[in-house]
Amino acid sequence: MFKKLDILILKAFTWPFLATFFITLFVFMMQILWKYIDDLVGKGLDMVTLTEFLIYASATLVTLAMPISILISSIMTFGKLGENFELVAIKSSGISLLRFMRPLFLMSILLSGIAFLFANYIAPKANLKFAVIYHDIYEKSPAFDLRPGVFYDGFKGFSIKVDKKDKDSLIGVLIYEQTNTVQDNTIISESGKMSISKDKKFLEFRLTNGNRYEEKGNFNSQKNEFYELGFKEYNKLFDLSQLNLQKTSDSLFMNNIRMKTMRQLSVDLDSLKKVPDSAYKRNFKQLANYVKYSRYKDSLPSKKEFAKNEPVLEKNISSFDAMIPDSLKPAVYSQALNDALSTRNLLVMTSSEYKNESNDYTQHQIEWHKKLSLSVACLVLFFIGAPIGSIIRKGGLGLPLVMALVFFMVFYLLNIFGEKFTKDHVLIPIVGMWLPVIVLSPVGFFLTYKAMHDSQLFNKEYYYRVFKNLRLTLKRVFGNFIESQKA
Repeated sequence: MFKKLDILILKAFTWPFLATFFITLFVFMMQILWKYIDDLVGKGLDMVTLTEFLIYASATLVTLAMPISILISSIMTFGKLGENFELVAIKSSGISLLRFMRPLFLMSILLSGIAFLFANYIAPKANLKFAVIYHDIYEKSPAFDLRPGVFYDGFKGFSIKVDKKDKDSLIGVLIYEQTNTVQDNTIISESGKMSISKDKKFLEFRLTNGNRYEEKGNFNSQKNEFYELGFKEYNKLFDLSQLNLQKTSDSLFMNNIRMKTMRQLSVDLDSLKKVPDSAYKRNFKQLANYVKYSRYKDSLPSKKEFAKNEPVLEKNISSFDAMIPDSLKPAVYSQALNDALSTRNLLVMTSSEYKNESNDYTQHQIEWHKKLSLSVACLVLFFIGAPIGSIIRKGGLGLPLVMALVFFMVFYLLNIFGEKFTKDHVLIPIVGMWLPVIVLSPVGFFLTYKAMHDSQLFNKEYYYRVFKNLRLTLKRVFGNFIESQKA
């Protein structure tokens, strides 16, 4: 059962955690927004679409924001308690640091479990929705924004330019059309007006005093006929549906590994594990047509098989060339060269196929381990943050934030390098994806040990005293040595 002390600690931890979590999530979301800003600008997206895009993007970052939030909030919580001498009072009453950390440790386990459930069940669906909506936004044509002196090509197959524009009135209109059936159709008009049809499906250009230039014939033909047709009034319609956001089915991205749970990844891993073996056997059979002894074990015939097929050679034959008649040498050499090239091409294809299958298998392993490693990282960073907070005894955003950022950067870089080395097959997945946990776990145990023994690890006055004592010791030793040399 929780006691009043446990409730006090949990309250002191909850609010910093919520604040740092949402701030961290906001920072990561701004990074995502900055990354995709070029694809969002000029598309005329409504607030609902933008909100969906940001929500799905932020949902994919929860598992990364959770560890750093636990790290910062634990440092701030224990630092504030130490700064107010509450930690000293608790220790003086006979309560150990581990007992003091117990409620937050249980909270970290709960948050770690939530992070895992989020990464395994919610994040795949969020990744799917994010991929779909990003694909729709990327494929969407830019919003209609006709600027004077600038060609607008938002309508497929058309380029529009006006010299002057005053609301709906246009002066100096140029419409250039290029399709598969006609090559170059151009409309030039002195003036015009644009309006939206009553059903709001078309954009209508009502042009006055102009000319139409048409090319009749096949698209690739060089013998086409050109026509110039003048007009006083001419209406040109453009389909506005091209500017609308088209909804893509979720099934288009369902097979992506980021959209799968650990169970689905495990099923895929079992299937992918069998593919390289089958590919090896298949290609080995194909290779047997070009390698004489490939059907034998260790690529060599047994003594019995060799004895049966041993050719009878004359004693005076000194080389393989001497066995081939001069008239057959070009054909034999050509056939040998073709067999060698065929063997090489087959080996290249086999190597490329095996490499792709191996990379796919490794990528599935990376995603499988990532769901677990990021959740376990919450516990590891807690055992780093809590001891640091109790040692430095500062609960503000100064030194605690600096220490938190240092350790998070170490964690983040180790996570990136581990994934990179795993993809390059330098490290096996279980080592590469768990590299941050492997490296930082001893650091957490070391800091916890130091905090339990009231270490002055982050106290600058302690290091000043150590340096001062060292200087006095060296001065005394070297002074005695100089005096002995003089004597």
